[in-house]
Amino acid sequence: MSIFKAYDIRGVYGKDLVESDFYKIARAYAQFTGVKGGKVVVARDCRRSSDSLFEAFAQGLVDEGVEVLDIGLASTPISYFANGSLKADGSVMITASHNTKEWNGCKLCRANAVPISGATGIKDIERLVAAMDGHEPPTGVGRITKVDVSAAYGEHVRKFAHLARPVRVAMDFANGMGIAESVAFAGQTMLAHDDLYGDYDGDFPNHDANPLHRETLKDLQAMIKAAPGRYAFGVAFDGDADRAGFVDEKGEIIPMDFITSLIAQDLLKSNPGAVCFYDLRSTKMAEETIAAGGGKPMMSRVGHSFIKEQMRQNDAIFAGELSGHYYFKANYTAESSSMATYAIANIVSASDKPLSELVAPLKKYSQSGEINTKTATPPAEVLAKIKDLYSEKAHVFELDGVSVDAWDREGWWANVRMSNTEPLVRLNLEGKTPETMEAKRDEFLAIIRA
Repeated sequence: MSIFKAYDIRGVYGKDLVESDFYKIARAYAQFTGVKGGKVVVARDCRRSSDSLFEAFAQGLVDEGVEVLDIGLASTPISYFANGSLKADGSVMITASHNTKEWNGCKLCRANAVPISGATGIKDIERLVAAMDGHEPPTGVGRITKVDVSAAYGEHVRKFAHLARPVRVAMDFANGMGIAESVAFAGQTMLAHDDLYGDYDGDFPNHDANPLHRETLKDLQAMIKAAPGRYAFGVAFDGDADRAGFVDEKGEIIPMDFITSLIAQDLLKSNPGAVCFYDLRSTKMAEETIAAGGGKPMMSRVGHSFIKEQMRQNDAIFAGELSGHYYFKANYTAESSSMATYAIANIVSASDKPLSELVAPLKKYSQSGEINTKTATPPAEVLAKIKDLYSEKAHVFELDGVSVDAWDREGWWANVRMSNTEPLVRLNLEGKTPETMEAKRDEFLAIIRA
């Protein structure tokens, strides 16, 4: 299986990728982006393999005549901030994100934290790498310059805080790069936090750094439940801290599209009329909440590179994705889990209600959740069949997969997408009532499984 993915480069260290691969990838990245003679931010997470992979990548850039701005151990949001604030020509984050300890990889960007995806360059870089033997002579003489942007990032994020009263938050860093994000809360007297697993350990000994998996939130939930009334909410970071999962003051998990709705509410108070994007799999309440807050709701497709492009095209201030990515124009149109945390803290501090009660009105409709089905029929044929069956019954569009919107007439909508890596069809469906949701869910699943 290729290490060159739809959104990044990723594989099992020592099996799928080694240092010599990273050296070639660095040279190919420099050639493809034309950054020779320029500056590229390079950061890394705390995995055991990240230091040696950094050295290989940095050497590849140096041999292409690039100045490497080494910001050391950093979260992915900090790497995006460094890219923009240092006016670099690109950035590279060495990480395997939420994957388990044996994985590693890298996320590539152009200037201003514009991501390079499979469609916008990763495949081109793959072709350049395939043509190399790793012994090409240097074409330039670059250098490595150490730069510390932590304090600047902390100051930048703290501008998001406008708490009306003190708030205490439980944070699970999962021994990963959420620890780096803690600079955003340093010296903040209105937001205190107690931490779980606040020591770097690339083996992730306590649990996987992936808040999408409910079992990884159990320790955070237990921490909150063990101290009733102490915490306003809890937040769990993934391995590179570009995603966050939230639980309320009772330790109950909050769906990520509900968090999107709440963050948009907070931002729109100071940005009336602004565009906010919501993932097309999100509850209809996300659209309704953004509109009620005086914003312009717009639907995004799935995937960070697509969302960031849509945000830039529409001058959006914010976007939320069902996977726990929260994107802010203020962070160079990229993720910041700390900004998301402040937005939730702002809302809680301004209300006399706990977070669970602020979330309750968002539970208006009935959602199926994402249902994955491995199909014998090619997934593309399944999607084509759904399009044909519903095109005369409802509004059908193809922003990402096939979406069927019968909300105004029948009180339901559905999205059916293909997996990028497996023969899977993914169904998300919502109804105004549980009965409608269950009936339409079963109807769609019968088609998908036929």
